[in-house]
Amino acid sequence: MSQELQDNIDAIREQAKSQGLLLIISGPSGVGKTTITTQVVKKLEAAFSVSMTTRPMTHEDVDGRDYHFVSEEQFRQAVASGDLLEWAEVFGNLYGTPRGAVVKQLNEGKIVILEIDVEGAILVKQNMPEAFALFVLPPSEEELLGRLRKRQRESEEIILRRFAKSKAEIERAKASSVYDCFLTNDILEHTIQEAVRVVESERMRRVIAE
Repeated sequence: MSQELQDNIDAIREQAKSQGLLLIISGPSGVGKTTITTQVVKKLEAAFSVSMTTRPMTHEDVDGRDYHFVSEEQFRQAVASGDLLEWAEVFGNLYGTPRGAVVKQLNEGKIVILEIDVEGAILVKQNMPEAFALFVLPPSEEELLGRLRKRQRESEEIILRRFAKSKAEIERAKASSVYDCFLTNDILEHTIQEAVRVVESERMRRVIAE
């Protein structure tokens, strides 16, 4: 490789570091997406989007770190004002992604990561089609079921219910045309490295395309 070509690549790589990117990471329960997300945030010095919720705080929660805790009235007002990129009701509580904080961090040139489900990803892509969406797959259905059994201290009936929901989530993701990349989490460290590589490549691609 010539020195001039190497210099051009280095320049693009440096420019890409200041290219804001909204990154969606999804995957079924038990696939390891939270661990992957945490490591991607760390390795890429990314920002993790803090969701808004109406669920009650626990003694372990820190407002603004774990969630933005609000009343149902405040949440509904945010929905009506278009202040949320996506939102959903889960077990009677409302959860959503504040638009303002995400846009601010993107304008600062940061990678902003949303760890959300398929339905949330569809809504975000409708609002911000430039988002890059990544879905984490298990090596096999058998492996996923085994992981759910290891991590869940629940009855077999509930575990099988979660397993069925996870399979449905995978099928929904594949059919949605929302995801730009699917990664199989076989060996965790390799999956983390591949996720980082994919995101860095996407940032560089966007710089070149400008």
